[in-house]
Amino acid sequence: MTALTVTETGSESSTFVDRVSRAVKANPSVLPTVASVVIFVGMVVYGEIAYGRIVQASTLSNLLINNAHLIVLAVALTFVIITGGIDLSVGAIIAVSSVAGVMLAGAGWNAFAVIITMILIGSAFGVVSGILIRYFNVQPFIATLAMMFLGRGLASLLSTKAERLGEESPIRWLGQQLKIIDGPKVNDLVITPAVIIAVVVVAVAFFVLHRTRTGRTVYAIGGSENSALLMGLPVNRTKVLVYVISGTLAGLAAVLYTARIGTAQNITGVGWELDAIAAAVIGGTVLTGGYGYVLGSVIGALVLGLMNVLITRDGGIPPEMTTIITGGILLVFVLLQRAVTRKKE
Repeated sequence: MTALTVTETGSESSTFVDRVSRAVKANPSVLPTVASVVIFVGMVVYGEIAYGRIVQASTLSNLLINNAHLIVLAVALTFVIITGGIDLSVGAIIAVSSVAGVMLAGAGWNAFAVIITMILIGSAFGVVSGILIRYFNVQPFIATLAMMFLGRGLASLLSTKAERLGEESPIRWLGQQLKIIDGPKVNDLVITPAVIIAVVVVAVAFFVLHRTRTGRTVYAIGGSENSALLMGLPVNRTKVLVYVISGTLAGLAAVLYTARIGTAQNITGVGWELDAIAAAVIGGTVLTGGYGYVLGSVIGALVLGLMNVLITRDGGIPPEMTTIITGGILLVFVLLQRAVTRKKE
């Protein structure tokens, strides 16, 4: 009986591996995404063996809570990168949006009005970036770089010191922990409203990219903009739309982060645009455009988050190593993407 069970289990595992292998051969563009999943699972296994208490509810909870804003940013950059563009302004948008939001909340504004204003600030940046790129033929790198400097400057004009959100502010509710499963000791499964919002963003983005005409147009632009124009697709409108989506989601990320941390500064979000790009690329979004998956970007964000957890658990690895390791992983995935695109060609 035991031998039979082992044989059946081995057969099922072999069948699963065969299915994955056939899927990768049929569509090589999913290879980076599969690789990111393998890396994530490998990190979990290594962490459990080396440090323990990785595969537990509290670790998963903290991973999602601490990286909800990064997941939203990764989704934003997925839309942009699929079209073959880039958005360097999302970190600065978070700075100006969060500082403005906390100051407005301190001035007595209604919490809902503050949240809407923070999101609309991001949308406004996205509109300007999209118009510059589409109708003035400014390169995405230059246009969003200009918006990044503008955002940082505006945030510094608003305040150069840390602005604190009031303890009783309703905005903080988005960062309040809600216990789902009461585990032994501190091993509870908890989430926050911010995590729920991030999950909804991922679900909506997945639907838009894979089930709507707008999503098909986004992929078509990344594949070949001229071909998309010849097909009669709304290229102009869609190129502006993806930057509006990116800016809007950056504003939303500012809301989620500010609700959890409770403070805002003009230096908030420095380098976060690079983290979001790294998460998207690690998740399988090809920098040249045309290929990418929202769920892959989520895995990429979790890989970066888990890497920070493992470095913290180790204690002997300097925090600066996070950047070096991220750069190494990113380089591997860029090379993997290049190999995949060459095979496609």
